[in-house]
Amino acid sequence: MEYLLIALVSYVLGSIPFGFILTKIFLKKDIRNIGSGNIGATNALRTGNKALGYTTLALDIAKAVIPVLFVKFNYPEYVFIASLSAFLGHVFPAVSYTHLTLPTTPYV
Repeated sequence: MEYLLIALVSYVLGSIPFGFILTKIFLKKDIRNIGSGNIGATNALRTGNKALGYTTLALDIAKAVIPVLFVKFNYPEYVFIASLSAFLGHVFPAVSYTHLTLPTTPYV
């Protein structure tokens, strides 16, 4: 049962869109309408705000490192599940931020 909770929490943390959130809060802009339209750190850097881009990068790294390190020290046998779930959450978030619908790509 622990592995399901670890997988769920790691996935949810991995799916947090920091580029989208930070540009909405600090620039009052929609990052999907800037540059490539991606919500990642590189496109956040294209907004012209270097601090925002680097903060997005740091938070994107942290959202994977934090659950993996927590699991590594508390449940070392499940570290692979935590790292895979955080990765999948980042690549296939629970909510698609293009139209705010569930993504269909993982199910095809």
